[in-house]
Amino acid sequence: MLVPLVFLLGLYHNGFHSTGHLSDRHTSASATDQSSHIKQLIDNFAPTLPKIHQDLVINFTSGAENKTLSSGTPVVLPVVPQPPSIRNDAATVGTDEITKQKRNAVEESEKCELRFGGYCHWRDEHRENMKDFMVKKLKDQLFVARAYYPSIAKLPSQEKLTHELKQNIQELERILSESSTDADLPPQIQKKLQKMENVISKAKTFPVDCNNIDKKLRQILDLTEEETNFHMKQSAFLYQLAVQTMPKGLHCLSMRLIVEYFKSSVHDKEFPLSERYSDPSLQHYVVFSTNVLAASVVINSTAVHARESGNLVFHVLTDGLNYYAMKLWFLRNTYKEAAVQVLNIENVTLKYYDKEVLKSMSLPVEYRVSFQTVNNPPASHLRTEYVSVFSHTHYLLPYIFENLKRVVVLDDDVVVQRDLSDLWNLNMGRKVNGALQLCSVQLGQLRSYLGKSIFDKTTCAWMSGLNVIDLVRWRELDLTKTYWKLGQEVSKGTESSKSFALSTSLLTFQDLVYPLDGVWALSGLGHDYGIDVEAIKKASVLHFNGQMKPWLEVGIPKYKHYWKRFLNCHDQLLVECNVNP
Repeated sequence: MLVPLVFLLGLYHNGFHSTGHLSDRHTSASATDQSSHIKQLIDNFAPTLPKIHQDLVINFTSGAENKTLSSGTPVVLPVVPQPPSIRNDAATVGTDEITKQKRNAVEESEKCELRFGGYCHWRDEHRENMKDFMVKKLKDQLFVARAYYPSIAKLPSQEKLTHELKQNIQELERILSESSTDADLPPQIQKKLQKMENVISKAKTFPVDCNNIDKKLRQILDLTEEETNFHMKQSAFLYQLAVQTMPKGLHCLSMRLIVEYFKSSVHDKEFPLSERYSDPSLQHYVVFSTNVLAASVVINSTAVHARESGNLVFHVLTDGLNYYAMKLWFLRNTYKEAAVQVLNIENVTLKYYDKEVLKSMSLPVEYRVSFQTVNNPPASHLRTEYVSVFSHTHYLLPYIFENLKRVVVLDDDVVVQRDLSDLWNLNMGRKVNGALQLCSVQLGQLRSYLGKSIFDKTTCAWMSGLNVIDLVRWRELDLTKTYWKLGQEVSKGTESSKSFALSTSLLTFQDLVYPLDGVWALSGLGHDYGIDVEAIKKASVLHFNGQMKPWLEVGIPKYKHYWKRFLNCHDQLLVECNVNP
């Protein structure tokens, strides 16, 4: 109550023009003292901003100096709010209030994203109207009425109000015992709602025991917060389950392919055009995948846009569990004149590495990295990037394909929209890995994950998805040995085992990355709802990095058709398994 009074006193001493601006006349010494007193009161009543827990968040400040703790853990620069200018323009005040509400909503969404990741994007996109809004409102009214009833019942002159309050409480209890959603409520619910509101308003006009009411109302707040947190955690868990679990249709497809493989006579059947597998003069693409449909889309989209599909050779590396399904699928389907080879990574024979290295195949590893960007203090916001890097299986490429000089590695969550043959003519200047660089993430910001290794802090992170690999240069430098050696050093210098692939991959290719032009690949279609349509059309490769893959129900709907158009939806097995991505 004091804050509005403080503002009114300040405005009274300063005066107004008819236009609503502050007066230009000189203030007296007493007015100056009053202004100082007002400022002190405002500072005393100003809320304390909460600290945000950001144990896995990397701070990036644009236009300001980065500050870190002595331990190397990044910290967020505090945002100092500017005191608001006093204006008397009602329209401007209304606009400021709307802007403030939008900013609060953005901040709340950013905090949610920091905690739950891509789930918060998905929740905002699929937000539905509450089916029990009126029921919850009735419960709140019942709680408030119960809070006031004991105090009103003690007033000797308010028997009528006590009886009326008790009658309304009993009526609402009866309705709520029969209703769980708004559709269950009786038709006269609006009248009963208004009646209860009127009774509560009357009860509020009497002096009552505030302690009892305060306790009851705090119970409402505590229960609501607990319920909200419970449902938030539950929905986030179910979202993560949907992200990490293979959809029923894809599982059915994989099982049907395995059964069909052993029922048919293709056990000893070889892939056509197998003589091309070791020809270094052709264009060789490598795809690591355990998802039949995802690998099929990558190959189909690449072959469709190739000027000369007869020069394409695809090597699909998978594990023993999915090998037979993959093999039958690519024996049943052809992709123009391209050759396809399916390899079980567990059966690959290497001359230089022990069999124990290939116990299991690993796919590219993704990391969610968040940044507190501060371009303008009032407009600070959280930026999230999904960085994908090679897994340990990728570092066996030079020895799996001993006769090849250059390969292009494609993740199984990409879609090709242009001919990629120009990648084979790139002059990489003794670099090993042609990749899309992500300069919003620099090695200096990841030093807490990189251990005590020596590295250039300004080096940009690179992304897997579309990678041109010079195998000859790789063998010269023996980067595979470097990778395993760095892995041992990093594992000693960091507490996080999850950062193993990120740190070792970035350090292994330090100063050996050839930056591809931005038109070659566009990332973010698996987590970013705000990608420009024109940028999508111009990109040669679309990378669905993030948790919302296009073959999942939680995939971003407006991007799914870029992936679905390269599916053979008329395949009999897809129809029988009800695969409808």
